[in-house]
Amino acid sequence: MGFYEYRATRIDGADQRMDAYAGQVVVVVNTASKCGFTPQFGELEALYKRYQAEGLMIIGFPCNQFSNQEPGTNEDIASFCDLTYGVTFPMFAKIEVNGPNTHPLYRFLKKEAKGTLGNTIKWNFTKFLIGRDGKVLKRFAPNVRPMEMEAAIVEALKAPYEQ
Repeated sequence: MGFYEYRATRIDGADQRMDAYAGQVVVVVNTASKCGFTPQFGELEALYKRYQAEGLMIIGFPCNQFSNQEPGTNEDIASFCDLTYGVTFPMFAKIEVNGPNTHPLYRFLKKEAKGTLGNTIKWNFTKFLIGRDGKVLKRFAPNVRPMEMEAAIVEALKAPYEQ
């Protein structure tokens, strides 16, 4: 299965198919609102606003598997993202990214782009860059700030989309 064959529940409870993002460059990131990396929301939103018209999509997946840094409800998370960082990119319902209850999309992402810990997500704000064709281009560690990904995003946006 490729990226476009997956689906997930948005933070408002709606079902979302990833093929809705076909032809776009997508950054998939697991998030948390009480993490040292939480300010990355601001840079993610800035990149989204800067490149959305060129085909960039950022999608966030809250996760509470790392030191209980995302304890709130989906409603709490949505409110926090909006009020604190003005997040306008799609946020999804809280998921697990490691272990037996790993969301199927994250099983796929981890298999396609292994990290320093192999087939495991190290921490909140691990980021995956997906090309217009749905292939995983690169994985970025949590300590890589979103603006440090800008060159890779711009390069991916230059790629033509062929259906």
